[in-house]
Amino acid sequence: MKKYIALFLLGFLLALSGCASVQPVQQANLTPGMAKTKIIKGQTTQNEILQVFGPPNIVTKNKSGNEVWTYDKVSVESGSSDVYGTLFILGGAGSRSSTSARTFTLMIEFDDKDVVKDFSYRSSAF
Repeated sequence: MKKYIALFLLGFLLALSGCASVQPVQQANLTPGMAKTKIIKGQTTQNEILQVFGPPNIVTKNKSGNEVWTYDKVSVESGSSDVYGTLFILGGAGSRSSTSARTFTLMIEFDDKDVVKDFSYRSSAF
């Protein structure tokens, strides 16, 4: 009987662990508008940046020895459509596809007290 109870509990725990998941950091907040409204030079701290944007993609130090966090976001959209046509008696068919990409890079420089000293961003679409 103890063996069946142990197997039941083991199965139950495995089922529960299958329901647990790690949520990836969302980069939905990584936009020019969020950067403009949430980052205040001389006031916003590293902890506040982490809460808004999550962990940075790259951490470096500049020539002055200040820590610089870089966030990169790349969005790619692709679509296709089928094109059908008739050339007299012979039939013709083809497809068209298009791809567009958007990039957003945010660079934040911190002072020695881990407060935003400066920030800049670049956005492009092609």
